[in-house]
Amino acid sequence: MIHNTKRQRGFTLIELLVVIAIIGILAAVGLGQFYTAQKRGRDAQRKENLESVTKALEMYYNDYERYPNNAFLVWGEELKDVKETVYMKRLPEDPVGNFQYYYETDVDGSYYKLYARIEHSQDICFSGGSCKAAGYDGTECLPDAADKRCNYCITSPNEKCE
Repeated sequence: MIHNTKRQRGFTLIELLVVIAIIGILAAVGLGQFYTAQKRGRDAQRKENLESVTKALEMYYNDYERYPNNAFLVWGEELKDVKETVYMKRLPEDPVGNFQYYYETDVDGSYYKLYARIEHSQDICFSGGSCKAAGYDGTECLPDAADKRCNYCITSPNEKCE
């Protein structure tokens, strides 16, 4: 009797395909979570940006007993008054760049509203959530997109987003 003492080593095609499929599934899940984390990070940055602007607006209000008009807020530029007092060294811009922040006030400067577009649909502030100024859908935050609505708003203490 002749015995084949040489054993074949290696993986079968089926084993390799199973491993490749598992790696593909894990990669797809990981990339999905990565994109979600990116959206959440950008949304957190947007909220932080607008909170910083509110502090500068309140300092301006303390000096003039009114909020600045729209011409004073140029995103990416300094927020300063006619006396050259700087309230914010650089007004923040949206982290993505294709979204926009908006500032609104009346002629008397008695209130302000700041608007942004939140990306992550599971965010508590996404269109109708329970954060302090959610659900606004009137101002256009995306000039060239199908869904142009802002869905996040922060206001002066005497105003509401509606």
